[in-house]
Amino acid sequence: MQRQDIEVTLPRIALPGEARLPARDLDWIHRFQPGTTGLTLLLLHGTGGNETSLLALGRQLAPEANLLSVRGRSLEEGSPRFFRRFSAARYDQAHLAEEADALAQFVRDAAALYDLDPGQVIALGYSNGANIALASLVRWPAAFAGAVLLRPVMPFEAPPQTDLGGLPVLVLHGQRDPFLPLAEPVTPYLRRMHGDVQEERLEAGHELTAQDLAVAAGWLREQAQRLAVRSWPE
Repeated sequence: MQRQDIEVTLPRIALPGEARLPARDLDWIHRFQPGTTGLTLLLLHGTGGNETSLLALGRQLAPEANLLSVRGRSLEEGSPRFFRRFSAARYDQAHLAEEADALAQFVRDAAALYDLDPGQVIALGYSNGANIALASLVRWPAAFAGAVLLRPVMPFEAPPQTDLGGLPVLVLHGQRDPFLPLAEPVTPYLRRMHGDVQEERLEAGHELTAQDLAVAAGWLREQAQRLAVRSWPE
């Protein structure tokens, strides 16, 4: 068994010969897998997922990145989510803002705890996870180096007016996704906020496909190279 496999299920262990690891109480259930570069992917699952759901996907997309995977703190009939909703298309706006802010604080705290470069954290969210990634990004753009939004919709009724300062964002929609009409405002909004947005509409529904993975992996490689160059000492 590989160390990363052990850490998925027992994230607070210390292997033989290592110092005992401190308890990691950051108010969010999460898993951390160290990588070999400065890039960190913040993995945010869809409704019904948990902190382990996207670990394999994250490792496939960015083999050398640190993986920080978080469980949403809201429950809907026992299924974890990142914020409450009143219907499939109507969200609790106050709770959305509270959890988006708390997630940005978690990113800062986790960067300090795990000795991560806070300037190289890219959020990668699917469905409900993409929506909280979008919300946290636009409320706290300084907490992120970019985002991958897989099947997002616009979660805000009154989106905040925030200058993203050219932050890179990849938005992947499915042409047959029943939620696509609710996703239409996402890219225009991010571009108005001065995000550097790459949007693609793939031959898919709400599910992810091999094309999603290929596009996301290529985009992440470009961002990893950009961030690595930026972090080199002068």
